[in-house]
Amino acid sequence: MKTENQNRREFLQLSGAAATGVVAALSVMKNVDAKEGALTLSDTNEELIETTVGELQARMQSGNLSAKKLVEKYLERIKDIDPKLNSVIEINPDAERIAEELDRERKNGRTRGALHGIPILIKDNIDTADRMKTTAGSLALLNAPTPKQDAFIVQQLRKSGAVILGKTNLSEWANFRSTKSSSGWSARGGQTRNPYVLDRNPCGSSSGSGSAIAANLAAIGIGTETDGSIVCPAATCGIVGIKPTLGLISRSGIIPIAHSQDTAGPMTRTVADAAILLGILVGNDRNDPITAQSAKGAKDYTKFLQKDGLRGMRIGVGRQYFGRNAKIDGVIEPHLQILKNGGATLMDVKFPTLQQFGDAEYEVLLYEFKTDLNKYLAERNSPYKTLADLIKFNEDNRDREMPFFGQEIFLQAEKKGNLSERAYRLALQKSKNLSQAQGIDAIMTTNKLDAIVAPSGGVAWMTDLINGDCGVFESSSLSAVSGYPNITVPAGYVQGLPAGISFFGRAFSEPTLIKIAYAFEQATKARRTPKFLPSYI
Repeated sequence: MKTENQNRREFLQLSGAAATGVVAALSVMKNVDAKEGALTLSDTNEELIETTVGELQARMQSGNLSAKKLVEKYLERIKDIDPKLNSVIEINPDAERIAEELDRERKNGRTRGALHGIPILIKDNIDTADRMKTTAGSLALLNAPTPKQDAFIVQQLRKSGAVILGKTNLSEWANFRSTKSSSGWSARGGQTRNPYVLDRNPCGSSSGSGSAIAANLAAIGIGTETDGSIVCPAATCGIVGIKPTLGLISRSGIIPIAHSQDTAGPMTRTVADAAILLGILVGNDRNDPITAQSAKGAKDYTKFLQKDGLRGMRIGVGRQYFGRNAKIDGVIEPHLQILKNGGATLMDVKFPTLQQFGDAEYEVLLYEFKTDLNKYLAERNSPYKTLADLIKFNEDNRDREMPFFGQEIFLQAEKKGNLSERAYRLALQKSKNLSQAQGIDAIMTTNKLDAIVAPSGGVAWMTDLINGDCGVFESSSLSAVSGYPNITVPAGYVQGLPAGISFFGRAFSEPTLIKIAYAFEQATKARRTPKFLPSYI
């Protein structure tokens, strides 16, 4: 007879099509409030709801909680709640064993680091050399060899004592396959849902991490971003997300889109937890030379968690990001006064190059995607060793891989040459110059600014697998293309759907941004736990 854990793992390893049927079957077992349509799950390990890393560590240190028990509680919560969300693509079959070992270490007086015994969910494009798969949501990598070693950031997590609970669903290939995709959908994992209103989209491509952490399915999570894929799902799912400076965190062992913009980053429910996690992830990786710059960062970001962190700050208001959605403006505008009340000086600013680098950025991404992905596939020894192989796989498996949208971006990228081509070099130079020297750096120098503030974007749209995403605006591109840091924090709600506020700035300004974000968070305490409403209708 199969154990409960075996049944759960088998469910989480199903393909998207099969999982849909299981979700439908399991949903009848849930207690749904007939009046409001809300999923009643407050009795499912309620003590985990909104619990922070610091609180969990205190309980484990006092002996009131063990890492194994904590893992069991989160696994139970995933089993009870995630069939509604489809956010976790796979459970780590060794999570409980790892937690037991960490408990023994703690009992013997040894703790590895700030995350000792803390369960974390990571995105399914991050290599783990264990019994989990790394697929980027694609069926093509289901039978690929296990990565030879953990991604560098996974090594950092294990050194600090984190328990990798499982992997989260994502927009397949990090949302770089089709121009008509639905964020949060992958052939392996199906469609991830927004935990606030289930027929709404969680945004991509770190959709599973955003949804799962918002729903308290793990203590903390990790996403990855090329342009908006940490900031958007964090804001849309009502959590904190940090997109770090390029070079602060290693990219090795992460399935790539483009090395000139890719980075992993924390996705958590509080700024304090994000600061703890960021400090763990930072490090110099010999397999990723750009991380030599990580020395410019801090070793401990928690020292910047200051309630008076707004005092004396000069913050530019990115007015080009306002006026696109009156309801979002209605949430964000009053918060500008809160920034002033905290001691910040605000001034309106305008980026003259804001609309000028999009085409160059896309050209860079197409070139780098083909080169970087081919390199990753070769090193992984995948049965599909090139982008061309993946294109053929998708065509051969069209009914499973492309039931809703195609692979237009794959086809465009495959036509590109190598990175020595003049078109690529000019596009890279243009995109970086317009976003860095003539963009963020110029505005901040001229106005003597510490940071920029803007709405993170719109609110969650209705998921539409037929037509794809509806193109809600985001403010993430300037930071993404420049490779500079961006922090989004819950700011409030529009008809029950989360809205985020972003703070971004120069390279390696994470300490300043964390000060501002933490002070703002403490002054507003805007985050609310999701209600899992099925729809507005």
